[in-house]
Amino acid sequence: MQISKLQGLSEQEVKERRTAGKSNNVKLPTSRSYVQILRENLFTFVNAVFFAISGVFLFLQRPSDAIFVAVIIFSGVVIGICQEIWAKRKLDKIALLTRPVATVIRDGKEYTVDPREIVLGDLLLLYPGEQILVDGQIVGEGRIEVDESLLTGESDLIPKMEGQEVYSGSFCVSGRACYEAQKVGTETVAYQLMAGARQFRQVYTPLQQEINLIIRVLLLLACFLWILIAISFIIRSQSLNEIVQRAAVIAGLIPAGLLIAITLAYVMGAVQMLGKNILIQQTNAVESLSNVDVLCLDKTGTLTTNQIELHDLYPIEVPVGDLRSILGDYAASTQSGNRTTDAILNGCSGYTKLIKTEVPFSSDRKWSSVVFDDTERDGTYVLGAPEVLSLATPLDATAKNYIQEQINQGLRVLLFARSPVSVSLGANDTPSLPPDLSAIGILSFSDRLRKGASETLQGFTQAEIAVKIISGDNPQTVAAIALQAGFSEQIKLISGAELEQMNDVQFAQAASSYNVFGRIAPQQKAKIVKSLRDAGHYVAMTGDGVNDVLSLKMANLGIAMESGSQATRGIADIVLLKDSFEALPPAFLEGQRIRNGIRDVMKLFMVRVCCVALLIFATAIVSDSFPLMNKHSAIVTLVGVGIPTMFIPVWAQPGEQSKQSMVRSILHFIIPASLSITLVALIVYLFYLVSAILDLPPAAGIARVDYEIPRTALVTILVFCELLLIPFLKPPTTAWVAAEPLNGDWRYTSVAGILIITYLLILYISPIREFFELAPISPINCLWLGLVAIEWSFIVRLMWRTRFLDRFLGVDLE
Repeated sequence: MQISKLQGLSEQEVKERRTAGKSNNVKLPTSRSYVQILRENLFTFVNAVFFAISGVFLFLQRPSDAIFVAVIIFSGVVIGICQEIWAKRKLDKIALLTRPVATVIRDGKEYTVDPREIVLGDLLLLYPGEQILVDGQIVGEGRIEVDESLLTGESDLIPKMEGQEVYSGSFCVSGRACYEAQKVGTETVAYQLMAGARQFRQVYTPLQQEINLIIRVLLLLACFLWILIAISFIIRSQSLNEIVQRAAVIAGLIPAGLLIAITLAYVMGAVQMLGKNILIQQTNAVESLSNVDVLCLDKTGTLTTNQIELHDLYPIEVPVGDLRSILGDYAASTQSGNRTTDAILNGCSGYTKLIKTEVPFSSDRKWSSVVFDDTERDGTYVLGAPEVLSLATPLDATAKNYIQEQINQGLRVLLFARSPVSVSLGANDTPSLPPDLSAIGILSFSDRLRKGASETLQGFTQAEIAVKIISGDNPQTVAAIALQAGFSEQIKLISGAELEQMNDVQFAQAASSYNVFGRIAPQQKAKIVKSLRDAGHYVAMTGDGVNDVLSLKMANLGIAMESGSQATRGIADIVLLKDSFEALPPAFLEGQRIRNGIRDVMKLFMVRVCCVALLIFATAIVSDSFPLMNKHSAIVTLVGVGIPTMFIPVWAQPGEQSKQSMVRSILHFIIPASLSITLVALIVYLFYLVSAILDLPPAAGIARVDYEIPRTALVTILVFCELLLIPFLKPPTTAWVAAEPLNGDWRYTSVAGILIITYLLILYISPIREFFELAPISPINCLWLGLVAIEWSFIVRLMWRTRFLDRFLGVDLE
């Protein structure tokens, strides 16, 4: 039975089955619920610690401390909740945008419906690239090839004909057929798989994994110190208020502000990319963008618009009019039409004829065939790549020269041939070319270059990303298109046939050294991507057709076009809305910018954490005292680190820094800075502490020492040194170049200067100073502390420039 003759269910039958609950109306969760988001952000161990400390402060009648702690932790919670609710809504929209549609036959007519409107017994049409939405059985005379890799893990294409089962979760690669829905809703094989795939997944990026590791280590350190504080409370006569103050300072070692800064950086990145028509489908996409160093492009649909037009016909042994007529009938009658057959039909008028057998086009085979059920068109007609068909049919020198001329112009060339033998295929037969094949015509097709393709390729060069063009077309055609698009690199060309003859070692070398690949089968495309990954590259792959699915899954980052197949969009990490290929270079730079900003934020936070932790141990050893109060720690964090890190991710720049080892980069910066600041701060603290002891009356005991001035001096020197670190982190001139390369941006240094003035205002405006429990110190003392901080900056610059730490450790930390 022809597909066109199938009637399907009547509207009355559809209504009855929907009423009986035999529909596909199941709602798959697309993201976490609002309750889940609130619960997972509020009820964490770190939050519990801060809230407990805040509660104890209230019990001790210190509401200002309690409110201060609560505000700090709640600001992070609120930002996190808002960001994740925003992400949830975007994810829900993505699910709606990329949700497949179904083509059903009802009352002999085709309708496009939402998958939830499918009912048991519906007849659904399948075209190449479409997802199979419910479990069913092929009906009629169609023939398709199905990729069931999402269900079975195997990438081999499975031929399906009348009477054979198809399963939801797989998709049609080639051919055209109709299947009857036999299981719908929760009864389908792939329901659980699809439910899990559509839900929000907490996928940690490499950078997030490193940061989480550091935070866990700091959490262990804090727990260790809390245990010591508890022991101290038991064996000493310290007040509960003092113990809680110390516990709050130690809790500050867990950098909650770092998580806020990172969250804001990712939110800003996602917003920036959405504004560039880039839809993020996986949480690690921003991180992946920052790591990409090799981009594999599919020519058709990426460099070109995939708007194919028939350019020229070259008849062989038949009149050109007869060739046009046969081609027109071929394109009009095929049940597995594609853009190529559409272009043929636009250039050659034809009539729909009955078909006995059809082999749909496959990127693996590189050809398709039709056997007409018509005495006028007897035999088997084959349309395919000249390199493949010429092995079965000889071509004279004139035809070969014509093919080469068309290829050199960047045109796509196909060979049309006929065999007098009518080939029929069974359900499990492997398609093969018929015998006695003879060429009857050569077709050439043109494809338009995508607007801005040349500028886009130049943008990849600016982002330091190597580009490799991989296509199923003739290698010379691909090379010609690359030249037209302004491919700046020297073209090194290789074909799939040459790759087929290579062993694994040679294949890997070819994947690395060549940059234009032609006549590549889908499996070869995936193997190229895998070889590049095995060589240590971070690979992004773009594609739009079902032949790109394997390579997209193999890449570190899969990028699909919005106009691409449902299967391609479904497995991609990023979807380019409006097919905005030109948005990719800015997106890669945006990813690098975000990563660099997070690294800089991480360095400042780690310096603060290390300094406070070392000071706690150092002062306990040399003076049997605790260096900071809760509000002191808060002001050091807020002015010295918190406010600067609000600007650093915004002003960060893309570049090579994003590809260095984060651990080495951080150690190179934080160890000299932390050790030197701790030493200077400890000396300042002890100097003022000794002065306070010497100023005591002879009869006073050491227990009556006033720690306010030593602690205020300590807070001041810490703030000054931390703010002076910012020009070292982002050097505005060569005078500040020591640990980091020249940046030339004075905005960072300006922020540091403004914050120094802000701190001085806090120090000399009585109500604010009293709120932070700082003692008044004279301008002379403040000037002296400023000079100490400047002297420290010369010392730490010398340490960086002489690579003292590197030589001491015997390693290269840059």
